[in-house]
Amino acid sequence: MKYFAWLKQHYEPVLYGLALVLLLLALVKPEIQLRQQVQHYLLVADISQSMNAEDETLKQQAVSRLAYSQHLMKQLVHKAPCGTYFSLGIFASDNIAMLQTPLEVCKNLDVISDGIDHLEWRMAWKGNSRLSFAVHAATHVYDALNQPAQMLFFTDGDEAPRVNVTIKQDLSGVQIGEFFTFIGVGGPQKVAIPRYNSANKRVGDWPVSDNNNAGAVGVTYADPSQDEPDPPVAYAEYDRMLSQLEEDYLKSLAEEFKGSYLKGADTDAFYRALADKPATASFVTDYPLRAIYLLLALLLILATYLPDLRFRRQAAAT
Repeated sequence: MKYFAWLKQHYEPVLYGLALVLLLLALVKPEIQLRQQVQHYLLVADISQSMNAEDETLKQQAVSRLAYSQHLMKQLVHKAPCGTYFSLGIFASDNIAMLQTPLEVCKNLDVISDGIDHLEWRMAWKGNSRLSFAVHAATHVYDALNQPAQMLFFTDGDEAPRVNVTIKQDLSGVQIGEFFTFIGVGGPQKVAIPRYNSANKRVGDWPVSDNNNAGAVGVTYADPSQDEPDPPVAYAEYDRMLSQLEEDYLKSLAEEFKGSYLKGADTDAFYRALADKPATASFVTDYPLRAIYLLLALLLILATYLPDLRFRRQAAAT
């Protein structure tokens, strides 16, 4: 009771003192760090040349598979809530290269978006594309990451050279299936694969005669002087190398190591399916508290006027 009586007598300086402490906290420590389970997506783009085939549609215009993959990636990034982390990688030949390590989406939205915007086929370091090798490469990527992630592998499933018994990899021992999803891009109908020179200018379509490199960068691009001014292209309609989304192959490949497959689509259902994947990582996240500190300080200052208001109301009543 003695302390209550003292507090009642000195409530104003106490409230002002508490308000001052909150104001100092707003200046000195405007945020706190908490460790929590968050979603971490590792976006991997297949940049082999078959991804330049234009059989996807955006805003009623035909776009390449790679451009469509970039659009889906950016939509996922922009729809993600604060606290979500993204990493970015590319696939070529038989390996995966990391471009961005985990970045929090709200603090690094421009950086993540810029990285996605600059994905292109000329980033590839070697010809051919072998997806079963990429799955093994993904396990090494996971070992290198500080935190586990949901890997979303955007690809058309078009391999070069075509998979056969001699190059087929055994995926039964791969342990990351629950965190791995093939995102299929491309159409069900066979279309020509555009061919570009080293200046990224389209010069025609890939010819059947170069089918060992179709869908990939091509070994000739290791020495640009060999295909300047222009690389070989299809000389007739029947000579064009054709490509389509190899959906059945991607599904069977995913089943081998208990991964999953999802057709890429610019729909709410697609983004919701990705958002519903379980959280994978544990990050220390900064939580801003400045606004809360300032609001509490304001309420404490206003509270100093409550006794005066009550006294005036009592005086008015008498």
